[in-house]
Amino acid sequence: MQTILFSLPGNEKLTELLAKKMDAEVGKATFRKFPDGESYTRILSDVKDKCVVLVCTLHEPDEKLLPLYFMSYTAKSLGAMCTCLVAPYLAYMRQDKIFNEGEGVTSGFFGKLISGFADSIITVDPHLHRISSLGEVYHIPNKVIHAANAISEWIKENVENPVLIGPDSESEQWVSEVAKNAGVPFTVLQKVRHGDRDVEVSVPDVNKYKDATPILVDDIISTARTMIETVKHLKEAGMKPPILVGIHAVFSGNAYQDLLDSGVKKIVTCNTIPHSSNAIDLSDIMAKEVEKLMRHI
Repeated sequence: MQTILFSLPGNEKLTELLAKKMDAEVGKATFRKFPDGESYTRILSDVKDKCVVLVCTLHEPDEKLLPLYFMSYTAKSLGAMCTCLVAPYLAYMRQDKIFNEGEGVTSGFFGKLISGFADSIITVDPHLHRISSLGEVYHIPNKVIHAANAISEWIKENVENPVLIGPDSESEQWVSEVAKNAGVPFTVLQKVRHGDRDVEVSVPDVNKYKDATPILVDDIISTARTMIETVKHLKEAGMKPPILVGIHAVFSGNAYQDLLDSGVKKIVTCNTIPHSSNAIDLSDIMAKEVEKLMRHI
């Protein structure tokens, strides 16, 4: 089946990388707003009997959803065999339970909506906290790509004498996986609560890692408050300025500048959300997984 890729606005660089590695065509389309604010989409390339891949990372998703919806249905009306959504960052996954009376489980609503217009979906490390698999909320063929190996490779190639730091016990499983793949040590901060407002945070075996470069690893960097607090604790423990590695560069508000001001040595992210900190390219594994998924549709 012939594949054609379309970039939603802001996703052009990743789309070009994917197309090159898949030896696929990049389609042409027009996106704009009518004077009354309604969305206009037009497909300018031939999509008949082709699989249409829509590339659109879904941070700040509300404005992106209607153009995606229109593109998918327009492609099918023009004879496309199927549509696949490549959404490296998948929104609404954290709203996976009812926290307050009157709320809805919007992760499920969002999954149902996308499953209604796309025939398959590929994403990178979605927030699966209380959800065991993406298939629980996306009832279409799906693939979750994990960035741990790519992060490990970046660490091996770019950092001398590293030690991975987990901000809390919940991060241990994730941090230990990256550390194992990179063949480097890791440690996890320990919290001792002395009272409601008195919490002591320590670095186990801090003397052992005095000369190491600490690397903080997180999946979603949004407000960055946890990371900023962790940087402060490392500084108080006498460790070197850390490198922060994240998968999804959400960086709400002034989070990125706040992190830089907190004393980090460097901030590195994967290219799931376009940002100046992108240094870890996941397009190779994305391209391979799109091709695999296409063969089974």
